[in-house]
Amino acid sequence: MNDPVAPAETLRTALASLLDGLPPRQATGAVERLIANYRGATPTDAPILRDRADVAAYAAYRMPATFEAVRSALDAFADAVPDWTPTAHTDIGGGTGAATWAVSATWPGDRPVTVLDWAEPALALGKELAATNSALRDTSWRRARIGPALTLDATDLITVSYVLNELTAPDRTALVDAAASAAQAVVIVEAGTPAGYTRVIEARDRLIAAGFHIAAPCPHSAACPITPGEDWCHFSARVSRSSLHRQVKGGSLPYEDEKFSYVAAARLPVEVDPAPARVVRRPQIRKGQVLLDLCEADEQLRRTTVTKRHGDLYKAARDVSWGDPWPEKA
Repeated sequence: MNDPVAPAETLRTALASLLDGLPPRQATGAVERLIANYRGATPTDAPILRDRADVAAYAAYRMPATFEAVRSALDAFADAVPDWTPTAHTDIGGGTGAATWAVSATWPGDRPVTVLDWAEPALALGKELAATNSALRDTSWRRARIGPALTLDATDLITVSYVLNELTAPDRTALVDAAASAAQAVVIVEAGTPAGYTRVIEARDRLIAAGFHIAAPCPHSAACPITPGEDWCHFSARVSRSSLHRQVKGGSLPYEDEKFSYVAAARLPVEVDPAPARVVRRPQIRKGQVLLDLCEADEQLRRTTVTKRHGDLYKAARDVSWGDPWPEKA
């Protein structure tokens, strides 16, 4: 796998250059308005990305978080299919292309890449950013309406990140079915909210019905053991904050945590000896013990306590992170 730090740093540098010359008040105003739209606080028929300044501000604010969330999901997927590398990638609703950067950070080498989105300003800016990443310079940026009429060429990998929330239920179904028909592997990422998790689970069910195997985060392809309305499955990715992040949020910390839900599924064989469980909550480290909340291969949610008497397993438990397989494979 590639070192993810290099693409991440290249992306941050490219995003910072976008804001050169853009008045801070204009950037902040654009981001605040776009955040309100993202959270559903503005009418859906209001223009979302009105001009290049909007796109630049939104990309600087949201791309790092989307990149880290998608990269985390892809890392888990790559662990489950260690001998597989996508030879072609399509990013549906990709906007400025954060998921394409995440794919290039996960797997080495060049491959045909296509980004589909309706917003022409986002595609244009995505192409500009991609020129700084050698693996993405030949990416095809195509305007397409994401809906029932969408047609997809056969490809190895399809990513759909933070898109399902923008679609009606019939359009979500059509999109997932189209992706399942076109790809060998599908990775879907949504916001780590109860509603985002619900959309991911609906997509997961359709992918399984289409013959896909779940590679991550679930250690099985059976029904999710979470009771709807009582809890939801989500994870967290650490994101370095730019000056724009700190300015808009009025915070001083150099980082924030992006909460996300995801599913990664494939028609190709998934790891034959996967880890028997995944850590689905932040581990609780206490004196002499670690409490782990696990989703297990027998379709159950369980809390397990690992103590010092467990020896090396205890040392591993102190280092394990939210979202990691458990126990970690050697």
